[in-house]
Amino acid sequence: MTRGAFLPALALLLIAAPARAQEPLPLDQATQHVVQPGETLGGIANRAKVPRVLIAEANGLQPPYNLRAGQKLKIPRTRHHTVIRGETGFTISYNYGVPWRDIAVANSLTPGTALRPGQKLLIPTVIAAPAVAPPTSTSTATTAQAGRFAWPVSGPIRRGYTERGRRNHHDGLDITAREGTAVRAAAAGTVLFAGAEPRQFGNLVIIDHGNGWHSAYAFLSRITVTKDEAVNKGERIGLVGKTGLAKGPELHFELRQDNGPVDPAEQLPEAR
Repeated sequence: MTRGAFLPALALLLIAAPARAQEPLPLDQATQHVVQPGETLGGIANRAKVPRVLIAEANGLQPPYNLRAGQKLKIPRTRHHTVIRGETGFTISYNYGVPWRDIAVANSLTPGTALRPGQKLLIPTVIAAPAVAPPTSTSTATTAQAGRFAWPVSGPIRRGYTERGRRNHHDGLDITAREGTAVRAAAAGTVLFAGAEPRQFGNLVIIDHGNGWHSAYAFLSRITVTKDEAVNKGERIGLVGKTGLAKGPELHFELRQDNGPVDPAEQLPEAR
């Protein structure tokens, strides 16, 4: 097998390989809980140390709050953040998946307020009630969405996606590639952010694809687009690098819908 044929095959094996089971966080720390047989909302709230009414509101539950085994509940928690040099409201908002206007309100700030290093911010929990989606075929919806996005770069996946609520959660894919390799937009859209994010992402590009979808490309050695620029699917937006918390030359790639991270491997074509 040639090297050109080997790399895509290896990537497919890495994507298809089952993720190693990870131990869930204790309920008094978790942000998500899968209901077990016999559990009640009151009992879960007591063990989670979160008021029952907040869990009900976060999950759109109505009295008498009947639960079913296997149901996933979001557990809202208050978080705190200490600003470091170079951080902006936008990057803090992106990291926590909470709109900046809500963070500003929670801290009695105007949305345009400049942040200072060492400033402590309360990060509110903002979880919308689940929307009622129109009936659709799961396979059809998945196929349609997967056809919308393209792989931003080719290479083995060093680290896959792990959902939040588990230890060492990971919001995207870390794809290894030669430094300087072109990174391409996964879909057409408008650049929301193009610059340095000092806490973990290094050089970062975020693209708005509409309908609540965003993609993020981190650890870049160089950014080749600017904020508010319209980009096409497959257009170069930067170069693979090792900035931020990169373990070597690689791309950290995320897909988010309505501020929440989703597994990119489930939204991308099977072959690269």
